[in-house]
Amino acid sequence: MGNKDIISKKVLRRLAVDIANLLLGLNVDSESVELLETEQQRIESRQADMVVRLKEEKTGQPFILHLEIQNNNHPQMPLRMLRYYTDIQMSWQKEEIRQYMLYIGSSKLTMKSGLQTANLSYQYQILDIHNVDCNLLIQQDDPDALVLAILCDFKQQPAQDVVCYIVTRLHHLLKNDNKRFRDYFSMLEILSENRNLQTEIEEAKNMLTQVNMENLPSFRWGMEKGMERGMEKGIERGMERGMERGMEKGIQDERLRLAHQLLDLLDDETIADKTGLPLEEVMALRKAST
Repeated sequence: MGNKDIISKKVLRRLAVDIANLLLGLNVDSESVELLETEQQRIESRQADMVVRLKEEKTGQPFILHLEIQNNNHPQMPLRMLRYYTDIQMSWQKEEIRQYMLYIGSSKLTMKSGLQTANLSYQYQILDIHNVDCNLLIQQDDPDALVLAILCDFKQQPAQDVVCYIVTRLHHLLKNDNKRFRDYFSMLEILSENRNLQTEIEEAKNMLTQVNMENLPSFRWGMEKGMERGMEKGIERGMERGMERGMEKGIQDERLRLAHQLLDLLDDETIADKTGLPLEEVMALRKAST
């Protein structure tokens, strides 16, 4: 996948298992995943190429999963998938290979799922992500499902609203384990590139930092922000907002903005719980927006 050299192998393994189980329904053993380095991964810098060895959970039968995440209709996709297949099979000749393509493009899917000629019959599986409602994953309220929801159909809901909810809900579920939260956030960043949602992810990250400032005074975004930069940012924000009253107003404004973004996604009680706003204030906000 893109940026795989700077993403931990643990994160990539978790991502492979989640896609296999939650989207493809393969029922694999979460402890069996092994990342495989293949020739095509070295010669082609592609965003969504993943080759892993897995085991079926019930039978223990091993197989190799090759996954492509495609965001446009490539006319030569069947040929490319066949080339990947032969390259992988040459490296692991005795192992079963299962190939899947996840299509997440905005245009209607037109790619074929194989090749049929006089001398060749070749097939792979295609999952059109537009057929997967993101709400089905969001409603599971599980970190793994929430991360994969970033790929699915938002059902005409504003992308920023959905992304903000996913990020804030992830943080709420993992608030006592900052390392796990950062791992899942890394998965979100990887997958968001395939839908060009990097701007929305950055906005959600900034919003989360501001909303939770009073609860997480020492929280930092790891290597991205050094201690010195964080101190400078804090001083700058303090000067902009003034003393304690100004800071409280800024936090309140962010809570209101988040609540407004969640109106189309959640009921009033849940929004109040997630944002810390009084229920009456959320109800008034909903009334004013209608």
